[in-house]
Amino acid sequence: MLDSLSNYSKYIATVVGILFVVFCAVTAIVTPTSAVAVDTADMVRDERVGTQHTVSVTLTDLYEEPPLESWTLTGSTALVDVTWTIIQYDQTGAQIDQQSYDGQRLTGTRIAAVDGTNRVIVRVAGTIPRIESFSYDPKQSFRVVSLTQTRTGGSSSVIDIWTATHSTEQSASAREELTTARETVSTVDSDRAKQTIQNAIDAYNGGEFALATRLASEAEEAAKQAQQSNQMFQYVLYALSGIVVIGGASGIVYWRRQQRTEDKL
Repeated sequence: MLDSLSNYSKYIATVVGILFVVFCAVTAIVTPTSAVAVDTADMVRDERVGTQHTVSVTLTDLYEEPPLESWTLTGSTALVDVTWTIIQYDQTGAQIDQQSYDGQRLTGTRIAAVDGTNRVIVRVAGTIPRIESFSYDPKQSFRVVSLTQTRTGGSSSVIDIWTATHSTEQSASAREELTTARETVSTVDSDRAKQTIQNAIDAYNGGEFALATRLASEAEEAAKQAQQSNQMFQYVLYALSGIVVIGGASGIVYWRRQQRTEDKL
């Protein structure tokens, strides 16, 4: 019996160990990280749809961990009407190569120590894309640029991924109204105001910005009315409390006077 339990324990430990190794291997495959260093990254943050921008990334430590002599730089972006510019520099800071490509995908640029490349600047010029689906929280975002290091043999590591939020003039205006109204609604206990602000958010998520703005205004007004009602109720309570206190004090004075009159008699 003891031998069986011991063998069973060893079997379980072996299975757990195998699963752990498999998990680590799968994790390494699914979420690889490149050793290439991102020295600087000049990215957009929150921009209007349709506006044009140029973003740039500077890469260093190109051949370290693991040691490499050459590899291929690939990338992608959600920007539209895109032009990639890849500039390579040597150790002295002198430019030794520059290549330009069009399209949302950078299919491959060779980075090799034998060419003297010590630093790489990636510039991506394009237009902020249209919004497919609006979201108030979290705010809708898009992939500005992602860069990948592909080694000989086909294995790849993600260098980094940058994202940003974007908006239209209408969605930005509606969001501003919503945010102000939400702050007001959060300060009062009003089911009507809370439901109205939720309806406003649903309208925003559906791209109905005029309706979202109107509902946000109604929610804010309902919250202010509830706040005024609460204040009025508090004033009434204070007044009643004052009347009770004054009435009690008057009663005590009257009672004491009656007691003194009876004592004299």
